[in-house]
Amino acid sequence: MPDIPKTAITALILAGGRGTRMGGDDKGLLAWDGVTLIERVLAGVAPLVNDVLISANRNLDRYRAYGLPVLPDTDDAFSGPLAGIVRGLEACTTPWLWTLPCDVPQVHSELLARLTDACAATGSTAAVPRDARHVHATFTLLNTVVAADLQSFLAAGRRKARDWLVMLPAVEVDCSDHAEWFININTPEDLLRYRRQGTAPK
Repeated sequence: MPDIPKTAITALILAGGRGTRMGGDDKGLLAWDGVTLIERVLAGVAPLVNDVLISANRNLDRYRAYGLPVLPDTDDAFSGPLAGIVRGLEACTTPWLWTLPCDVPQVHSELLARLTDACAATGSTAAVPRDARHVHATFTLLNTVVAADLQSFLAAGRRKARDWLVMLPAVEVDCSDHAEWFININTPEDLLRYRRQGTAPK
């Protein structure tokens, strides 16, 4: 498979969760140093891809104000990231979709490069990063040909992203040398700590 250029990739920012660990707040719209979390992700991801989509289920008008397509889930069940990812695959107009959560303070171009290199080298339709402890399923690079497979997976009542990626299968990309790439802001305590530090987590 040839190299995957920037023009072949759309990013999908996942902002459709309930924010349970954040006390129900919409994480993407929380501010840190005067900038919302999703604005930080947008600033980091936009130069790396051709297009950007937002998966959101609340505050849709606020997300639409960024001038990007906003994709709510097909129901109001908050069924997890795969419900947003399938909408992204359906709406994507490039061959590849890169997913990432809305609460990651830093977006790293090298992470995307490793995922695209892995797909190009192996001919895989999906690549997912892992570190020494976890597979990070919300940072996956997907070819849009997997849309039908995901639709069938969800229609069967299945929801776990890791299970679906194993079934594809997705090639796992070792990123254990940069576990900090996957630090996100899950709780009010996390946000308060980084606000006090005045810097992104490392």
